[in-house]
Amino acid sequence: MRPKEIILIFNALIFVRNMPALGGIMRNQDSQRHKTDGCNSPAFLIVLFAALLTLGTGFVGFARPAAGAAISECPVFLANNIWNVPVDRLPVAANSSAYINCIGADAGLHPDFGSGEWEGGPIGIPYTTVPGTQIKVPIHFVEYGDESDPGPYPIPSDAAREWGSDHHVLVVDTGACKLYELYHAEYQADGSWNAGSGAVFDLRSNALRTLGWTSADEGGLPMFPGLVRYDEVASGAISHALRFTVPQSYRGYVWPARHLGQDDDPYCPPMGQRFRLRADFDISGFSSEVQVILRALKKYGMIVADDGGAWYISGAPDSRWNNDTLHRLEEVLGSNFEAVDVSSLMVDPDSGEARTTPPKTINSSWLPLLLGN
Repeated sequence: MRPKEIILIFNALIFVRNMPALGGIMRNQDSQRHKTDGCNSPAFLIVLFAALLTLGTGFVGFARPAAGAAISECPVFLANNIWNVPVDRLPVAANSSAYINCIGADAGLHPDFGSGEWEGGPIGIPYTTVPGTQIKVPIHFVEYGDESDPGPYPIPSDAAREWGSDHHVLVVDTGACKLYELYHAEYQADGSWNAGSGAVFDLRSNALRTLGWTSADEGGLPMFPGLVRYDEVASGAISHALRFTVPQSYRGYVWPARHLGQDDDPYCPPMGQRFRLRADFDISGFSSEVQVILRALKKYGMIVADDGGAWYISGAPDSRWNNDTLHRLEEVLGSNFEAVDVSSLMVDPDSGEARTTPPKTINSSWLPLLLGN
């Protein structure tokens, strides 16, 4: 709890306790039995109850999740999944300043997606949707097979593949509502695929990968849920966290990530670390499309998912993007962000389910202090 919040609560309690006739004010009657002492008045009890709830939960701002993202008729995980839960009212992480400096306080946010081509290929991480009838083909893992979900996968021969070195392939089976992701994917003449690693996610669940396993991303997280998609921006709202990369990640991970980063510097963020755009950052001067992205970064934030460029947020390529408009995101600096402590949302370390209401328990150690005993 922040000192300001403690002061506000205690001022309210002192105010009510020092008004012996407050019960009579609430029940405007002459009968002496209604003019109760402030400590027993309904108002005092209401304030006390609110204070106890606040103190018992650390004044964490739990917010109801939105419906969450969707693709075709499939949800992109459940509404209470950590990807889909707001973090705008959660406390700042203890190492926030160090993490910001490690990534680059003066480095600008970079939209790693857009329209057209860059160096011969589309800009961003594409994805493919297939029906439930799509034929599944063998997948041969040539790098991290011991941390990959075995095939076959329903990946067609013409599945969109990321341009560049990582060659990610993301496929959503809209019949089964399952997400299939490959890293270093290469199509083979016999219809199968070779890949460095692969992961399968049930979009109707909160299941996480096996602890210690990578995915198509270093942190063991799904990629598709964190993409900026044009249709979401055009709708006026993004209701999930975004995926982003950092130049250096600490050799560790925090929930919901499942796999280590690569660096020994503890002042660099671990995989899974959540960041958000600070609430006081003025977005009024940006275009409506960019404002949608910035509002999402304030409310849902973004998650460290892989090593790469500093503050590179991921999105799907789309001919409708205006690259000049998107590049105004580079005016947002690392110093405009803060790391977020999401530990209060965790229900189970092996589940992506996030707490959306305060715990029912009250910290009873505050009772003597509040009651003046």
